[in-house]
Amino acid sequence: MTSEYHEKGLQCYRNNITKAYIFNGLKYFHLFAGILIPFFTVWGGIAFSQVMVLQAVFTFSVFVFEIPTGALADRFGRKISLSVGSFLSVVGFLLYGITPNFYVFICAEILLAISFAFQSGADQALVYDSLMEMGEAGRSKKIFGQWSTISILSIAIAAPIGSWLASIISMQAVVIATGLPMLAGGFLALSFKEPQHNNKNRRKTYWQTLQTGSLYFKQNRQLRLLAFDYISIAAISFFIVWIYQVVLTKLMVPIQWFGLICMVMTLTEVLVLNRILFLEKLFGGRRLYLVCSAVLIGLGFIVVAWSSNIIITVCALVVIAGFGLTRSTLLQNYMNKHIESTHRATTLSSVSLLYNLTLAVMNMVWGYLLISP
Repeated sequence: MTSEYHEKGLQCYRNNITKAYIFNGLKYFHLFAGILIPFFTVWGGIAFSQVMVLQAVFTFSVFVFEIPTGALADRFGRKISLSVGSFLSVVGFLLYGITPNFYVFICAEILLAISFAFQSGADQALVYDSLMEMGEAGRSKKIFGQWSTISILSIAIAAPIGSWLASIISMQAVVIATGLPMLAGGFLALSFKEPQHNNKNRRKTYWQTLQTGSLYFKQNRQLRLLAFDYISIAAISFFIVWIYQVVLTKLMVPIQWFGLICMVMTLTEVLVLNRILFLEKLFGGRRLYLVCSAVLIGLGFIVVAWSSNIIITVCALVVIAGFGLTRSTLLQNYMNKHIESTHRATTLSSVSLLYNLTLAVMNMVWGYLLISP
């Protein structure tokens, strides 16, 4: 009887992994991905500089709410945190579709930031704890690799669907509809079996996290270089998410093509992540890969800035996405190899906090630079 009960418990944790894959696919089924900038500037009627203000609000709000929501996840359980985050995102997207008003958009961004903070780390923690309960923690690298691939593929599938729907219905409807898979994800999250986890450790404040992490960086030059790359080059690369639709609009590319181009960009990310060992060998090692890929990213931005040819511009966008948007994932993996397990969580959290602050500032700067005639 005890053995049968134990096997049922293990099966519940195995089901957690499958459900987590589905949850991640629903979470990243971003129908709005292919129409993001036109939604703001055409339907929303706001300037691109205001779009960047909204993203700065989002990033700063994530920074503010990440630790408090994490503490709530530890207190009430990860599945509750994931469910609450999903339901808040539904409200956020619904709020976005109510009326084209900048201040309503700010409220929506804050809600989406709180939603993101509730889910940040809770999903991966639930999966890892489930693997621990199964005695299969060694599979975590493979599981999280598949996890990342699912999120990228989900965006790749959703983006062209969203841009097509926007061309025949409306951008407003697409943004509101984005909340539907997240609504399903919220109910799915409630079906997770909550693994046992240790809640005894008090979460550090923002200052304590940064202070502890900075002390560890002082002792490791290689880690400092990787962190600098993460906070600078990876953060700059992320800006392509916002700029590519502005560029396509200036080149008079029809909106229904936005989603297909987004799909190609995201599939290139999958290709790079799955062929990273080959690419490292091709470039002569990890260090040279980081240097050469940074040069390719820089050249890609230069081409995008000066080219008036659609094909050349799209190729440059794909290069930036492939090498730039995968950079943060690779750098996290590289940094893990230089951090002892006892310091890993705090050190990576300090890098994440600085990265989010950098994004908040850069969103404002890039927004005002891009509106110049």
